[in-house]
Amino acid sequence: MTGNNDNGSARAKAPADDDTAPTKPVDRGNTSVLVICGGLSHERDVSLSSGHRVGGFLEDAGWNVRFHDMDGDLLSYLSDPQTRPDIVWPLLHGANGEDGSIRDILEMEELPYIGSRAKASRTAWSKPIAKNIVRKLAGLSTPHSVTLPESVFRELGVHRIIDLLVTSLGLPLFVKPTMGGSALGCTLVSQANQLPQAMVECFAYGNVALVEQAVQGTEVSVSILEIDGRLIVLPPLEIDTPNGAYDYDARYTPGPTDFYVPARLPKAVLKATSDAAVAAHRTLSLRDISRTDFIVDADGVPQFLESNVTPGMTDTSLLPQAAVAAGYELSDLYSSLVESVLRQSRVQPR
Repeated sequence: MTGNNDNGSARAKAPADDDTAPTKPVDRGNTSVLVICGGLSHERDVSLSSGHRVGGFLEDAGWNVRFHDMDGDLLSYLSDPQTRPDIVWPLLHGANGEDGSIRDILEMEELPYIGSRAKASRTAWSKPIAKNIVRKLAGLSTPHSVTLPESVFRELGVHRIIDLLVTSLGLPLFVKPTMGGSALGCTLVSQANQLPQAMVECFAYGNVALVEQAVQGTEVSVSILEIDGRLIVLPPLEIDTPNGAYDYDARYTPGPTDFYVPARLPKAVLKATSDAAVAAHRTLSLRDISRTDFIVDADGVPQFLESNVTPGMTDTSLLPQAAVAAGYELSDLYSSLVESVLRQSRVQPR
């Protein structure tokens, strides 16, 4: 079991072998890494925390780290020869950060950056589309769901749709925005009379809802880093909350939530979950870093929920906890990722 906080104190370094070691060491002190964080989404505070935590580890490793918000000065900063960075790590959560927008901007600016390309980000950002792709192309299991815009409730009537949802999908249900993160607007519904309020809370964060069968089982997350074309699959992390709801407070407030690395599952199930995360990463064409969330059901089958192109990197976030529990020094691991993208940018046209 890991603690609620990761402190970067693990002793092991990121793996490096003869195949992937750079031919010429990177001069970290003269390499500017721009961390973009903040923005105007509902997840602004989380983004700022993620960005400054990652930046702090990179500074400890000797990189020349700068920070910038997603604001009206950003484009001038990126294009000015005096401030133009060597590489960008976009750590924006929510819209713009994960829907491909900032990545399109960085590609037009011809700047190397850490993370999935814009098109792949847009695909993963839409939970219904991502679910459909991994189900059809990778053969992964995913809970049955329907996608409904707010307008259909106004036009067809709330109560009729509620009745149809319960009849068709059964209970319990999980309601969440089709696009978004940090469990904002998400509600576990165990009784039909809870659905109207759940829809209201969902539509406060987006105008389209994903209503999904709530699979009973173990909530597990698998994080992946891609360094020089080699996938580092971190051990599956189990999330155990007292009320079964890994909501916003449970994610970012150290407290009663327990995390277990590796998850308390049989070895064969752990492997199947890791394999499913790799399949999702590859099928969705993700790059550099991702986190895929599952519910492992009573039969030991990992049920795909979503893949994240900008995983949380705060002191209570899942990826750093899994990395520390696996024995990685975070400053070394993040540095290896930066160096990998820098090497790729030198040989691949953008």
